[in-house]
Amino acid sequence: QVQLVESGGGLVQAGESLRLSCAASASIFSGNTMAWYRQAPGKQRELVARITDDGRTNYADSVKGRFTISRDNAKNTVYLQMNSLKPEDTAVYYCNSYGTGTHYWGQGTQVTVSS
Repeated sequence: QVQLVESGGGLVQAGESLRLSCAASASIFSGNTMAWYRQAPGKQRELVARITDDGRTNYADSVKGRFTISRDNAKNTVYLQMNSLKPEDTAVYYCNSYGTGTHYWGQGTQVTVSS
């Protein structure tokens, strides 16, 4: 059974930080591109950050310089460090694994940033 399990969401004030974690089954971590997406109420799901198996990253313009994605290949875990959070970062954040044409999704974790 493959799975992605997110943790680390919560309620914070603007300017504060959070770190999200996503623990993945080994079969969908090794060799796969890992990513974080988010979906705010009434909006489409959007890519936040992505990291390839060899560590190349890219970010949405809205989070560049504030968010950092990383992966620990020994722990099959991907992280999203979120600094200087803004109310517009409020969303459900989803972990994603992509490889060999298949996407896998976690259940999502809520991040709420109050002003």
